[in-house]
Amino acid sequence: MPNLPARVPFAPACGHPSLVRLLAWAVAATVGGTLGGLFDLPGWSGGMGSSGKGGGGLAVRSAGAADDYALGPDSQRRDGVPRGTISAAQSLRSEIFPGTSRDFWVYSPAAHDVTKPTAFMVFQDGPSYMKEDGQFRVPVVFDNLIAAGDLPPLIAVFVTPGTLPPDVPGGKPRSNRSFEYDGLGDRYARFLLEELLPAVERTHKLSRNPECRGLGGISSGGIGAWTAAWERPDEFRRVLSHVGSFTNIRGGYAYPGLIRKVPKKPIRAFLQEGENDLDNLFGNWPLANRQMDAALKASQYDYRFVMGDGGHNGKHGGALMPESLRWLFRDWKDHAP
Repeated sequence: MPNLPARVPFAPACGHPSLVRLLAWAVAATVGGTLGGLFDLPGWSGGMGSSGKGGGGLAVRSAGAADDYALGPDSQRRDGVPRGTISAAQSLRSEIFPGTSRDFWVYSPAAHDVTKPTAFMVFQDGPSYMKEDGQFRVPVVFDNLIAAGDLPPLIAVFVTPGTLPPDVPGGKPRSNRSFEYDGLGDRYARFLLEELLPAVERTHKLSRNPECRGLGGISSGGIGAWTAAWERPDEFRRVLSHVGSFTNIRGGYAYPGLIRKVPKKPIRAFLQEGENDLDNLFGNWPLANRQMDAALKASQYDYRFVMGDGGHNGKHGGALMPESLRWLFRDWKDHAP
C-alpha cells in the first residue's frame, strides 16, 4: 500500500463542494480525535468532549447506546495495595515519522527492580489509559491485579501520537495520529522497536520474550496495536483493542481477508466493540469488528471478542479492563521475561 501524506488537504474532487464539506464535517464531529490530522477542514475546530458533542460541524450519531457500564472493584483504589509509580513525561522525536515529536510516561510496579527484564504493555493514546479517574485507569488496575497475582510484574508505557509543527506561525500543532495508527505496514512497529522502546530501556529493562510484550489502544490506537503485532509477532504477541478502527480509514478493512489467507500468527488478542459504534463513509465499526471476529475464529486464533451496546468510547472497554488483562496474561507464570 503506498504511503499516504500525513494530512490530506480538503479539496473535493467530485460532487457538490458544500455537500462533501458537510459530510467531512460530519465525520470529523463523529470521530473527533480518532481521525485527528487526517483532513484539513476549513472552519473545523474539532474535538469530542465526554458528552460526545463535537466542537463544531454536524455529528452523525447512531442509535442511542445504553453505555451503562460501571467500573468494578479492580478499577478502584484499595487500602493496603502497594502503588506503582509513573515517571515524568519524556519527549521523543522520531526519524521514522520525520518532524514529529511525542510524549511518553512509564509506569513501574511497586518495589520493582528496574535492572531485571520485565513484561510490559505499550498503550497508544497513553494519557487516556493512564488517568486514574478516567475510563481505563490502567495504573490502578495494574496495582490491584499484580498484588493479587493475576498479572506478572508489568511495566506500562503510555505514549501519545506524534505531532508536527504548525503550518503557519502561531497555529496549532498538527496531529500525525491517523498516519501512525491507521496505516498498514511495519512503520509503527519500527517506531516502537527502534525509537520508543530503546528510550524506555534507558531506565527500565524490558523483556525480550514476545509472550511478555503487549500492545493496547482504542479506536485507531486499537488497529495500530494489532498492526504492530501483525507485522512483528516475533516481538509482540498480546493485543488489546477497544472499538478498533478496522475500517477503510487507511486500508484496515483488509485485515479479515489477510487473517484468513496468511498462515496463522502467534498473536493472542482481546477485541471489544459496541453495537452503537460509528457508521460513516469510512465504514461500519460493529460490522468491521464482527468481520475480525469471524476471521480470527476461522483461522483458529487465540482471541476473545466481546460485543456490547456501547458507542465509540472507552466505557465498556474500561469496565472490561481487569478481565481482559487477566485473560491476555492468563499463563504468565509459564513465560519467563
